[in-house]
Amino acid sequence: MDNNKSKKIYKAKVFNIEKVSKSSHYIEIECEKPVNVKAGQFISIYCDGLTLRRPFSVFSNNNGKIGVLFKERGKGTEYIKSLKPNSVIDIAGPFGNGFDIQNKKALLIGAGIGVAPISFLKSKLNETHIENIFASGFLNKEEIPNNIQIDKVYTDDGSFGEKGSILNYLEKLIKEYQPEIIYACGPQIVLKTAAELGEKYGVETQVAMEKVMACGIGVCRGCVINIKKDGTVQNATVCKDGPVFKGNEVVWND
Repeated sequence: MDNNKSKKIYKAKVFNIEKVSKSSHYIEIECEKPVNVKAGQFISIYCDGLTLRRPFSVFSNNNGKIGVLFKERGKGTEYIKSLKPNSVIDIAGPFGNGFDIQNKKALLIGAGIGVAPISFLKSKLNETHIENIFASGFLNKEEIPNNIQIDKVYTDDGSFGEKGSILNYLEKLIKEYQPEIIYACGPQIVLKTAAELGEKYGVETQVAMEKVMACGIGVCRGCVINIKKDGTVQNATVCKDGPVFKGNEVVWND
């Protein structure tokens, strides 16, 4: 199936939904049939009464159940938060390219809700015994989801783990851990810094971009970014050409 050319729709039943931190929720949905999902891909959920679906990175995919981590940010997520176990919804996807998993010592970086696809990636690396370390940053202890395993945690206020923004520790992490590849997801400043440090130390970097996406298949052009390819700057859609890009290909706008 080419996920980018058409929307594959699945009926799904809400298996579980719970609050997992001060501002984030976790929903686990059971599809009518198993769905193959790569770490870094996303699904779109239809929200009753709204025209556009809401896209979410996949947090987990176990025994036919897809998990999504989300924050309430508007009518769409408010609707999803209101769902109950056994509610029937429909999802589209999976979309996007996902991470290119390589047998290399990996540094995983997640910040905020960007921990979702990175957590999924970590589970995949662990399954194949690829050496990795997962570092993540949050505002404070209350924002850390209780259903996630992280190796190194940084909080802005120092309420858990080391104090300060994860941005302040990225170079130290690279120097001490000496990864062969970096995978990252989170706010653009985190991705840009990871990509720049990757270039500085000669480490390949893959970044999962976060953008508002409407159609999910590259038609509406609402999630366009600039990338460097074949010696020129070109347009790319996060939903279709990404959401994962090589860090040194992205044209980072401050």
